[in-house]
Amino acid sequence: MKTYVYISRHSEPFRKLLGEYDAEEVEQIRNEKNILSVNGEKKAQKLSEHDELQNIDYICSSHYVRAMSTAKYIAERNNIKLNVDSRFGERKFGVDNMNDLTKDFFIKQAKDWDYKLENGESLNEVTERMIEAFNDVLKNNMGKKIVIVAHGTSLTAMLSRLCEVKVNEEKEVFEVYFNNNLIFTGGWSAPELFKLEFDDYKLTNIKNIEL
Repeated sequence: MKTYVYISRHSEPFRKLLGEYDAEEVEQIRNEKNILSVNGEKKAQKLSEHDELQNIDYICSSHYVRAMSTAKYIAERNNIKLNVDSRFGERKFGVDNMNDLTKDFFIKQAKDWDYKLENGESLNEVTERMIEAFNDVLKNNMGKKIVIVAHGTSLTAMLSRLCEVKVNEEKEVFEVYFNNNLIFTGGWSAPELFKLEFDDYKLTNIKNIEL
């Protein structure tokens, strides 16, 4: 039985023009509430018009606002309900403010998938919840066209269980390989789209779709 799963990073977030953020919120809450930019809304709508994203049967996103705001266009265009699953959320850093992260935090996590801060998540922990959620969606929607909207790092972690993910230390990005072929050179755009083809539960092909 053929199943098609489209995974997308959320569209462009509103950051460049964000002024002083005066609210007693930890970084995790601010990150979850981050909205799309005006251009991000336009990109999300254009994404929903892509030929590959028509006649979708099921769509799910993380609970982050920017992911739901991206997915809503696909849901509306296909007249289907948008399902939300917090397991598809982005990696938790574990800091009250992003300025508390050391400059080498990202490369440390890339090299050691068990590395994390006290209240944060390791990449291995992100992988476990992501692949659990992904397998549930796949199992419950076999033979359908599925869309999952999430986040660059968490999707990379998930892909590490479906194909091969390597770190390019020089560029400080992850590279994705399938059947020994490089399919993605890292650096997720907002949005970014992949098509995964399954024969029952076996991944038979993965393609980075040009937007």
